Amino acid sequence: MNNIFSRRLVIAAALAGLLSGSVVSGVPAVAGVPAVGSVSSASVTGARVAVHFNLAAGQMPENIVLDHHGSVDVTFAGSRQVARVDARGAITVLATLPAPADPAAVTPVLGFPLVTGLVRDGRTFYVAYATGSAAETGIWKFTEGGTPRRIAALPADGLPNGMAQDPATGTLYVSDSVLGAVYAVSPAGRVRTVSSDPALAADGLLGVNGVKVRDNEVYVSNLDRGTVLRFPIGGGPVRVVASGLAGIDDFEFTGRGHEIVAALNTGSEVVLVDHGHAQVLLTAADGLSNPTSVAVRGRTILVPSAAYVTQQDPNLVIGTLHE
Repeated sequence: MNNIFSRRLVIAAALAGLLSGSVVSGVPAVAGVPAVGSVSSASVTGARVAVHFNLAAGQMPENIVLDHHGSVDVTFAGSRQVARVDARGAITVLATLPAPADPAAVTPVLGFPLVTGLVRDGRTFYVAYATGSAAETGIWKFTEGGTPRRIAALPADGLPNGMAQDPATGTLYVSDSVLGAVYAVSPAGRVRTVSSDPALAADGLLGVNGVKVRDNEVYVSNLDRGTVLRFPIGGGPVRVVASGLAGIDDFEFTGRGHEIVAALNTGSEVVLVDHGHAQVLLTAADGLSNPTSVAVRGRTILVPSAAYVTQQDPNLVIGTLHE
């Protein structure tokens, strides 16, 4: 575990270098619009830390999906686990991915094997796993109560990260934050590159990150460049949706048009972005500690924090979104 802890410090040092590019005056620019303020009246009330995770055990929540009966599922990056957090805050480990067979394998940039993106389809789970080894790096699948198995290999010199599913076809769309690409993975495990547009590339650390599928388009974020981008689901021109979102990790649609809420990892903020405006909804004062992703259930917003930079209190913050 000491080895995992030392590798987390490598992440902290790398990400800390991005902090100098944090949001100016708390209001990002969106789609080229200067950061002059927001007309949105959105707010989050009742924000609280609902669950504290164990940093020493590698419980750094990287991705989140909704589950039944008020529960959510998360990936714990450092412990290679998928876990369920119920409405009372109880944690149940659903699966643990195998440690790399090659102890000398090194995951690009981050330096340790980690699970990242997560998709739940009924009782079936898909999880992205990066180890720096061709034997494990790729997309893994398991049915609740079953053993994970790899269904698609991805480049070992890359870093599979965000992931979303097209409900119409079952195709998974996976970002590669090191190689600057988005892959489509069919239900049978066939892999093709949908886009490797320069806008997806890293600019110092990690590039394309979060992924969502909506209205036959793929939406992605780029952590280094602070952008949200979109392109046709089958591939095509990449367009900027939002910019100035320094350190953006994953994001989610609120259910109101194309409005999104996004986790700004390095600045420990969550922002709402819509119609050329952005507004800060949550900050470190609300308990955020390098937030990684966002889930929205009705008016409830759920934000896991991995504490990659702060090295303090990985957690799950819950609040009520008002617009």
